[in-house]
Amino acid sequence: MENVGIYTPPLAAKTVVSGPGSATFEPSLTVSDLEVTQSAQDKLYEIVSQTDEDVSAIRIYISGGGCGGLSYGMTFTEEKSDFDTILQFDGFKVLVDVVALNYLKGAQIDYIQEVGRERFVFNNVFAETGGSGTCGGCGAAGG
Repeated sequence: MENVGIYTPPLAAKTVVSGPGSATFEPSLTVSDLEVTQSAQDKLYEIVSQTDEDVSAIRIYISGGGCGGLSYGMTFTEEKSDFDTILQFDGFKVLVDVVALNYLKGAQIDYIQEVGRERFVFNNVFAETGGSGTCGGCGAAGG
């Protein structure tokens, strides 16, 4: 039987694509791609420096989609993949894979302290790609 519909991942990522209109994959991020406020940087550094694990970076990820919208989160990571972009800070780095970056480009990560509540927030999500993060056409949400 023929293997139809089975995904085979590439052996290695190619960082340069040649030809007219091609671009080079740039693994480093800038603040115009993803801004991390000073308060978020301070808290991330504190968290990384206090962990007992061998943490080399913090990974920003997205999950979900559809009518529920996307969820944004962070986790510790020990490895960088060929598809990660990097934002370097003193004492830690932030990794975002290129798929997640498409949804985060132009966003800001902030750390907010309020009475009885502290949290990271993702501001301006979809700033460059447009959209609201929700759908309105499938009918599942009564639309």
